[in-house]
Amino acid sequence: MRSFLTALQFLTRIHVVRQDNLTIEDFGRSVRCFPLVGLVLGVLSFLVGLCFVNFVGPSYLTAAVLVLLPIVLTGGIHCDGFMDAADGLFSGRERARMLEIMKDSRVGSFGAVAFGCSLLLDFALVLDLGQAPMILLIAVFLAPVIGRAAMVLAVACFPYARPEGLGKMFHDLAGRGAALSAIIVAAAVAAPWGAGALLVLMCALGGAWMFDRWAAGKLGGLTGDVYGATEKVTETCVLFFFWVLLHVPQAQWLLGGWRF
Repeated sequence: MRSFLTALQFLTRIHVVRQDNLTIEDFGRSVRCFPLVGLVLGVLSFLVGLCFVNFVGPSYLTAAVLVLLPIVLTGGIHCDGFMDAADGLFSGRERARMLEIMKDSRVGSFGAVAFGCSLLLDFALVLDLGQAPMILLIAVFLAPVIGRAAMVLAVACFPYARPEGLGKMFHDLAGRGAALSAIIVAAAVAAPWGAGALLVLMCALGGAWMFDRWAAGKLGGLTGDVYGATEKVTETCVLFFFWVLLHVPQAQWLLGGWRF
């Protein structure tokens, strides 16, 4: 329970209890609980989405709320990492300079443009998924779970690019068992929604893995900012692959009765 509360406190603005005496080991052990934090966020998104779908209907307002809600609940922690990572990775500089740019707390033009494009794409996908409200609700429920499972894979399976840092603490203490645990939790959460949800899980994790391979190739490993970017990219992948299942006639059978 301590590890879960530590992860919840670190990744979100939801502070159930006050924890002032956390150690490095506490943060390292909390990595296994990242998908469970995603489950909490997914439930909240599902409930808010259900209310808006029933009382407002699929609309621009509903789409905007569902895109902005995760940012509010997390304090934008993953968005910050996404923008910093974009500034560094798209800078076209040498490896050391990329890492230096990513460490700068100021947001550059690459980060701002990338984040704006990401929000626009998420909004369009959510709005389009609204034509099948149940699929939309499943997507916003699963996205934070799969996104944080992808974070665990990034933490556990890729080297850390810097000799020190908060992300290195997670990497050193997570262990490969955390990756297997994250996949099991994500699969267990996705399985009740059918074959389509499991396919989306595999495709989204595959997309996250390719992104991490690309980033690690440029940086010589990953950083805390890339962990946040991985989460953000994976959530968008989840929405996109549900959109694909909904709009490709040959794949709609995977959605079962949920598409109606």
